[in-house]
Amino acid sequence: MVWILIFLLFLFIAFSAFVGYKMVKPPRFIGSWTPKDLGYDYEDVTIETRDGLKLSGWWIPNEKNSTVIPLHGYTRSRWDDVYMKQTTEFLLKEGYSVLVFDFRAHGKSEGTYTTVGERELIDVLSAVDWLKKNHPEKAEGIGLVGFSMGAVVTILALAEDERVTCGVADSPPIYLDRTGARGLKYFANLPEWLYTFVKPFTKLFSGAKELNMLEYADKVRKPLLLIAGEKDPLVKVDEVREFYERNRRVNPNVELWVTDAPHVRTLKFHPEEWKTRVRSFLAKHL
Repeated sequence: MVWILIFLLFLFIAFSAFVGYKMVKPPRFIGSWTPKDLGYDYEDVTIETRDGLKLSGWWIPNEKNSTVIPLHGYTRSRWDDVYMKQTTEFLLKEGYSVLVFDFRAHGKSEGTYTTVGERELIDVLSAVDWLKKNHPEKAEGIGLVGFSMGAVVTILALAEDERVTCGVADSPPIYLDRTGARGLKYFANLPEWLYTFVKPFTKLFSGAKELNMLEYADKVRKPLLLIAGEKDPLVKVDEVREFYERNRRVNPNVELWVTDAPHVRTLKFHPEEWKTRVRSFLAKHL
């Protein structure tokens, strides 16, 4: 009986390790469309990060001297056709230059593991480095539009990089452990309680440091538009509202828009209102 229990415990630990490994090494999503399909000329670019990785992306110059960088979510890439393609097209129609890339360990970029925010901040800072070096004339204003993981990085970058002017954070996880546990159920149909045992392996494999997003509510002093959906299975509206209420004590330019959409689906279900709000926000602050 003892040996059976030991064997079952070993299987449970091995399974937890396997799940943790899969969480930090998501499948790569690579599509076929390019900005040319949207009617815009573009350049394939390689962004070398401050820690030595090469990120794959597109540079799409446009009329305005401000650039907006769309940031995709966990498991997706610049080819995402739920929100990235539509956002890229919208920004280009608004006249902004667009720099869009795949985060590390996603799409065609280098990198073995994702940290779902912590080291992805390095990717964004490196993208801004690339923009300021190669096209300084298009960097009079720099905006970010991030979704889910990209929304987390948007918030981090607003606090950490003085060169970033403003940001839109759509469906940002605030309590990352809670979102991670919900993600087990959402992505893999596994029980949320398993996350307690999986989390140590995600940290072991990725080397990621823990993020306390509420600490950044005290640090962000730049224009920020938060978008949260009442039907979001991963990020609860009350969690985003808690961040908003704390941030607005120090940031008069933070806004919160609550919709009835699922995770990162406001653009899909309310495209015209999403575009109107984001257009107004970017026009005001860029």
